Amino acid sequence: MKSMLRVSLSVGLTLLLAACGGKDAPPPAAPPEVLVLTAATQDVPVFREWVGTLDGSENAEIRARVTGYLVKRNYQEGAVVKKGDVLFEIDPRPFEAALAEARSQLAQVKAMQVAAAAEVERDTKLFKDRAVSERDLFNSTQANESQLAKIKALEAAVEQAQLNLQFCKIEAPVDGIAGISQAQVGDLVGTGSNVVLTSVSTLDPIKLVFPISETEYLIAADYLQKALTKPLEQREEFIELILADGKPFPHKGRLLAVDLSVKGATGTIVITALAANPGNVLRPGLFARARIKTKVLENAVVIPQRAVNEVQGTYQLGVVGADGKAEIRPVKVGPRTGSNWVIAEGLKAGETVIVEGFQKVRAGAPVTAKPWTPPASHAEASTPESAPTSQPAAK
Repeated sequence: MKSMLRVSLSVGLTLLLAACGGKDAPPPAAPPEVLVLTAATQDVPVFREWVGTLDGSENAEIRARVTGYLVKRNYQEGAVVKKGDVLFEIDPRPFEAALAEARSQLAQVKAMQVAAAAEVERDTKLFKDRAVSERDLFNSTQANESQLAKIKALEAAVEQAQLNLQFCKIEAPVDGIAGISQAQVGDLVGTGSNVVLTSVSTLDPIKLVFPISETEYLIAADYLQKALTKPLEQREEFIELILADGKPFPHKGRLLAVDLSVKGATGTIVITALAANPGNVLRPGLFARARIKTKVLENAVVIPQRAVNEVQGTYQLGVVGADGKAEIRPVKVGPRTGSNWVIAEGLKAGETVIVEGFQKVRAGAPVTAKPWTPPASHAEASTPESAPTSQPAAK
């Protein structure tokens, strides 16, 4: 009975194994599909950037130079004004009266001096005839000299009174944009108050003020000094202004000045530049980045940024070898240029780089490579030299 059971089990196992062995094994998985491109070289300009502030190329605080009541404001706030335009008027009547009084006093003393001069002339003749004493001649001469001195003093008083009357009309000292008025008609203004009536700034050209470190200054000192020896209008326009919205201003700036000394608190020295500002679009107080090309990387290996993968502060990318297998390779990156990244170490021109599908590959495994097509529009503006760099990623 036991032998029959063993035979039955043996036959059943044989039939089961035969049935299993008759089916085909499942096909191996297809290699993952990745999009690739061939690493190429190009010359890449490298830039540095510094945060700065815009200011008028000329700025004037408008203050009253005489004390009086404002009777008129003649300008439109925020409008363009020309040098010499009358912005405010102070009540001129007290100053007209003062001028009239000064002129009257001058005329009176001039008349007295004419009489004194005649007295000197008379005493001079009489002294020759010994009809008057030397003391009498001396006294009349001194009286005439005194009147002449008074005339000079009163002429100065008349001139000052004329100036005070002129100062009743407060003029723009420069061409530019006039700001919001800080005083109203009827206000008492003058030299004894700290009221700034308004301000006028020349905005075309506009001035950019930005600090650089003392180390950066020492590196660029020779170039800066050489540039400053040229007349302003002959200096190269090489400073790009990047505005708060990230867009470059269409007009570049030229070096204007380097400050006298380094600021001890910050260890920086201030640089100023001038840029054309048609239409007065840029205004004082706006922030802008000064962007300057410092060098050009010749024949740099450049690939799309999306091909580079960051792992804990290090960078790596996928490379497809001639055998169609993927390699995970650590690289050192350089500056960015538009949507691309310079690869400083770890990649050669002509190698095949995985742009999309990196997450699907395993080192040493085959892949199906298809060409990557870049998007229709790619900005190629180079980014600052301070773009992140790293040591090669750990394998």
